[in-house]
Amino acid sequence: MIRINLAPDAKRRRVGFTLPALPAFNLGWLFLIVYVVAAGGLGAWWWTLSGEESTLTQEIDKKNTELAQLKATLGQGANVKAQVEELRKRLAVLEELTKGQARPIVLVDAFANMIPKDLWITGIEDRNQVLRISGSAFSTTAVADFMQNLRASGKFKDVDIIVSRRDLARPSPLVTFEVTCRFEG
Repeated sequence: MIRINLAPDAKRRRVGFTLPALPAFNLGWLFLIVYVVAAGGLGAWWWTLSGEESTLTQEIDKKNTELAQLKATLGQGANVKAQVEELRKRLAVLEELTKGQARPIVLVDAFANMIPKDLWITGIEDRNQVLRISGSAFSTTAVADFMQNLRASGKFKDVDIIVSRRDLARPSPLVTFEVTCRFEG
């Protein structure tokens, strides 16, 4: 009988790398550890996101209150703009009124010194820079003196008499007159 031993010789050395014998390890424990680490990582990530969410929610609330305050301020700004525009309109009207007041004051001031003692002015009308003066006097001489005073002042131009009447129905006959001129004060 021939015997053939196929087992390697224990005495003969092997060439190459050999791994030491590993202890027996249960894969269930490995998956359990990986599962616990993954669950812990997800929990930490969720906790971080939850903190960011609460921080962002607080910032949004803060910004919303700030926005409401700014809208109120902006609304007041629009009111202020409307008030400013209204005040500008009022100021323009006042300027127009005061601009027109200087001429009558200068006119009356210049006119007051021209009237003789026995003459009364009953009306002054100013149309298109032409004055229409009506009044009464005791004599036609007073009317003539009045017209001469207006011409001599240098402030009144184109002095003309329109009407001069003597009212004989009254006990003291009065002369009513109308004079036109241009005031260049």
